[in-house]
Amino acid sequence: MFHSIDKITATYFLAMCFLVSNVTYAQLDSQERLDDIVITGTMRSVKLSESPVHVELYQKRFFTQNPSPNLFDALQLASGIRPQVNCNICATGDIHINGMEGPYTMILIDGMPIVSSLAATYGLMGIPNSIIERIEIVKGPASTLYGSEAMGGLINVILKKSQKERGQIELWGNTWGETNLDASFRTANKEKWQLLTGVNAFYNNSKWDNNQDGFTDVALQKRASIFQQLQIFRPQSKRFDLAWRMFAEDRWGGETHWTPEFRGGDSIYGESIQTQRLEFLSTYDLSLKTHLRLQTSAVLHRQQSAYGNSIFNANEFRYFNQLLWQPKIKSHQLLIGAAYRYTHYDDNTVATELISTDSIRIPKPQITPLPGLFVQDELRIHAHTFLIGLRGDYHSEHGFIRSLRAAWKWDMGIIGQLRINAGTGFRTVNIFTEEHAALTGARRLIIEEKIRPEESNNINIAWSKTFAIGTNGFVQSDFHAFRTEFSNRIVPDYEKNNNAIYYYNSGEGSWNQGLSWSLFWQTRRGFSVRVGATYIDAQVIRNNNNIPQRPFLTEKLNGTFALQWTSPQKKWECNYNGNVVAPMLLPLASDLDPRPSESPWWSIQNLNIRYKMQKGLSVFAGIQNIWNWTPDKGIPFLLARPNDPFDKTVLFDQGIAQSTTDNPYGLTFDAAYVYAPNQGRRMQLGISYSF
Repeated sequence: MFHSIDKITATYFLAMCFLVSNVTYAQLDSQERLDDIVITGTMRSVKLSESPVHVELYQKRFFTQNPSPNLFDALQLASGIRPQVNCNICATGDIHINGMEGPYTMILIDGMPIVSSLAATYGLMGIPNSIIERIEIVKGPASTLYGSEAMGGLINVILKKSQKERGQIELWGNTWGETNLDASFRTANKEKWQLLTGVNAFYNNSKWDNNQDGFTDVALQKRASIFQQLQIFRPQSKRFDLAWRMFAEDRWGGETHWTPEFRGGDSIYGESIQTQRLEFLSTYDLSLKTHLRLQTSAVLHRQQSAYGNSIFNANEFRYFNQLLWQPKIKSHQLLIGAAYRYTHYDDNTVATELISTDSIRIPKPQITPLPGLFVQDELRIHAHTFLIGLRGDYHSEHGFIRSLRAAWKWDMGIIGQLRINAGTGFRTVNIFTEEHAALTGARRLIIEEKIRPEESNNINIAWSKTFAIGTNGFVQSDFHAFRTEFSNRIVPDYEKNNNAIYYYNSGEGSWNQGLSWSLFWQTRRGFSVRVGATYIDAQVIRNNNNIPQRPFLTEKLNGTFALQWTSPQKKWECNYNGNVVAPMLLPLASDLDPRPSESPWWSIQNLNIRYKMQKGLSVFAGIQNIWNWTPDKGIPFLLARPNDPFDKTVLFDQGIAQSTTDNPYGLTFDAAYVYAPNQGRRMQLGISYSF
């Protein structure tokens, strides 16, 4: 009954927002926001108003509202997007889109898939914010254009192309001992070439234990990243871009008296993750009469991790190449492509070994060639735009995989724009690269059957409208309904055995659906408001009994807001922003675990004030997490048995922890009970200079 009431309430709330925004405001004469160019939805440059695929656009000024050390943290203010912390100790995480976990989200840089499944989070860390021109987000399936890993949506990072700004330097620090340097420089040789260089460095070596459990509240990190993009100017505006990025990070969390000498041992617990990445991407327009483009990307990722005395070392090489042809035949705008993705993955787990004994291990790396062909036809007839796409990929293990896509956009004049998108999606699963709890050693990993690819059917309906408010600015409102239904979905089952994680094919019966609404109001007096709300109804089969249940770490409702004011002289800028997240189911460590099985409502809010001293130079100060909210409030403990992280005094019976005087709740050490950052209130001070 309550489940139905939640649905009715959320539907009523979003419907009323739709009606209020539709009735209150008149049509906007200036189409400045709808004239922004996007590329993500269709793989070609089109105006936002003309794209048949709903694309959400976040310009560079979005990142100044709450200065953050990486793109992962900055996206917490995007509507329907939630960075999810997956580890209480090492603070790794992923990006949720409309309640779907990080592995369903594909990360692109300038339209190229650059982030592999081994480190979806690390791909967002270390990208200098100063080189970002804008972010384009597509919610919903895009497997026909981008293949596997694009079931939940896309985040496309568009790099700077402007030749006006030569460079930018931003440096800030906060009271938690974090320091971040973000810099970009542009050099050019008249009309021949342009080189964009971006540098990011982040340092945090301060140990905090405010909840006094003996473990660090925030992982200590040393991170450096350098990025370069070379644009060679060719006749007839043909593109030739070369780019590369090198990323290195050393992070650890654990008992506060842990030092590197204890790495991999069983006396003092620490989680130490050392990561190195090298990325390369290029775009080349072939000199033919028709538009023919060759795109290439490659990623080399090396990870050396120690979770207590559990060692996880992994290496991955991923190569991607695609050829795009975009002919136009009468009213048909065609896109024809051939793609090839090659993945070589190896680690020290049973996933990549042929034979293993106490003294010998014969490795068997996972080598996955994935060729694919796709075609897309876009047709515009008066106020209607139609799109249909088909893709076929051949997987060496799972055979031929087909993806379909269809879209319809109707420009309804003063009523707004309606977009309907439908399609199928697929994703191959690698448990050892996606589930942190499977690596820590705190729980055993049990795979009862051969894991098949995940497959889904999807539909998305979006309505958008831009309104004028007399002479006092404009409002843009978006309404979005979505549903993804899985014919197979792989989810971890934490409940079958409190000391293990089970994986199996779920079959039919899992879905993810909901409603979202966002509104952006910009006045001509320097005041703007951005608000968004997303209702999520998700069900998965996680215990192999064909009974759908609500998944862990998926909220029913989340919201974001951002208020910004700029003084008439544009000297002062004030930003107040934050998010609100509804309760989520949390995995308990035993049947007697006294911690709540649901998280509370929670919100992290921030204030930032920026003052422009002179041309190009500005200083800013702020408070992040104003109300000092942390997930340990109101619960007996956050980490299970932090006093015995190696379970040396736990009594087991057939692999199950028993209740004893020393262990009354029958717990083992577990860091899976996490849903939000542990970092409390902190003051921030910084300086920025553009030249």
